[in-house]
Amino acid sequence: MTRLSPLSVPYRAVQRSASVAFALAFFAFTGGTAFGGVLGGLGAVALVGVAVLGIAGYEIAYFRRFEYELTPDTLDIRSGVFSRRNREIPYRRIQNVDISRNVAQRLVGIAAVNLETAGGGETEGSLRFVSYEEARRIQSEVARLKRGGKDGDAPEPEQELLFELTPRELAIVGALSFDLRLPGLVFVFGSTAFPIVASYVDVPLPTGSAAAAGVGIVALVLLVTLVSWAAGFASAVVNYYGFRLTRVGDELQYERGLLQRYNGSIPLDKLQTLTVEDNPLKRRFGYATLLVETAGYAPGSDGTNGSGRASRGSEAAIPLATRDRVLGLVSDLEGVEMPTFEGPPTRIRRRYAVRYSLVLGAATLALYGANRFLPQEIPWFVPLALVPVAVVAGALQWRHRGYALAEDHFVTRNGFWKRETRVVPYYRVQTVIERRTIFQRRWRVSTVTADTAGSISLVGGDATAVDIEVADAAELRETLNGRLREALSARREARRQSRQAALGIRAAEPDRDADASDSGAVTDTESGVSETPAFVEEAEPTTAENEDEGEGGGEDEGENESEPEIEDEDEGEREGEEDEDEGESEETEVEQEADDPFIWGASAESGDDESDDDGR
Repeated sequence: MTRLSPLSVPYRAVQRSASVAFALAFFAFTGGTAFGGVLGGLGAVALVGVAVLGIAGYEIAYFRRFEYELTPDTLDIRSGVFSRRNREIPYRRIQNVDISRNVAQRLVGIAAVNLETAGGGETEGSLRFVSYEEARRIQSEVARLKRGGKDGDAPEPEQELLFELTPRELAIVGALSFDLRLPGLVFVFGSTAFPIVASYVDVPLPTGSAAAAGVGIVALVLLVTLVSWAAGFASAVVNYYGFRLTRVGDELQYERGLLQRYNGSIPLDKLQTLTVEDNPLKRRFGYATLLVETAGYAPGSDGTNGSGRASRGSEAAIPLATRDRVLGLVSDLEGVEMPTFEGPPTRIRRRYAVRYSLVLGAATLALYGANRFLPQEIPWFVPLALVPVAVVAGALQWRHRGYALAEDHFVTRNGFWKRETRVVPYYRVQTVIERRTIFQRRWRVSTVTADTAGSISLVGGDATAVDIEVADAAELRETLNGRLREALSARREARRQSRQAALGIRAAEPDRDADASDSGAVTDTESGVSETPAFVEEAEPTTAENEDEGEGGGEDEGENESEPEIEDEDEGEREGEEDEDEGESEETEVEQEADDPFIWGASAESGDDESDDDGR
């Protein structure tokens, strides 16, 4: 068993005792003297010392009772001072091994190692803290053991640098980033500071109340925009300083961060969704961002990834690059080109324009009502001037929405201010949901969602075809269900053939006659394995189960007719032992065709019209 770094003891002790010492010191020199004069203050100081010594003692005990070990199959962690906890984390369940170091940890030479598993809402295992060299060794050893490596001297897979963020590109990332988390704070600050600043600045302002209110609103909007841009610039630089993306075998490894340095891995076989993200500024200059989503818990999930969005299982594979370069990486990772999208019906443009106009009308009524109770007159009619803008916004939203059925992927596009193009492999789909709100029923449209196992899906990050015709939605739902079953069946067949090839077994061919099959059952003296063992049966060619699966159905039928389906008596048992696709629940989803109205495309109706919109 291996222990943590000895330097973790003083670091953790200082980290834990700082807040306690500050609180007790504050009490000692303020309220503490009220209970005994100078003696009360000295007593509080002594209490601070006792607390610090107690924390130091606890950290020493924590260090002595924390052990971990890399076994051939699991990472074992034993921890706990008062309550012991033993954990065995199988390598095949580990999604990411992430290393993080802040400035103080880099000075000391230690790092935190976080182990993320599929579908987890928090870190499964954490080593706080080990030396940086040990952290990199753990990361590489886990990756090697996940690949089934046994020999410690086996050569490491080749590293291929996919992307490196130059200083110029980092500056562009910051210039095109906005952090919209601060408008409320800026509003409070601006509403308080504006009268004070105005009293010191000799700027002639209009004397009319309506004109003065208009100038104040414009100044506040400019202040919010400026501060949001400055915050976005700083956040992007801090998060993406020194960004590098490397392909190592079957993993993507990245490094990023200025104050908090991250070294993480993204297993390629755990990718759930690829998202190409842009905004009007990025589109104007030909740039885009690529986000990858896994089923695990992304590093730094208590913060953001620099783009103003919570991590929630999503990590930036490319924070900013030319759009062609981003789409090229999408093609390399998933083998899909951007298709031609099928958008909502033309009449939906009126729906979006009416929706935005109703929002402006509500704002106008609110200002008019406030004008009745406030002493100063408010220009309540200003929102009405934005009605033409609402019409244009509705047309832009309609134009940038759509979906497409590629050969192996479901692709959707939504949003104008933050446009997101999501690419989901069919075999990653967990459920297919069709829903109609009360407003959508009036317009005779539906929304179809392809849910995946990614944790971001819990907050509305799925691939969604919004506002499509009811008949098209039903057909899309059935097509997605059929292609999901076909994709899962093809992957199981590929895994089975791979296992047979590893054992030296040749699968039965449908065009062989019985005599040929019998004559082929000859034991290979070199491998010691029969070419036609008992658990491999010949099967007749199968026909396609779904003849009307929409787009691409003819090709799928032809493939199913020409390829045999080999039955395997022990498949269920061996599939349980093979966990190559954690977080997917493939077999469970295929068998789950029952009565749940949200499973396999049954319609669901909701009264919330905003669920299908991304705020764009």
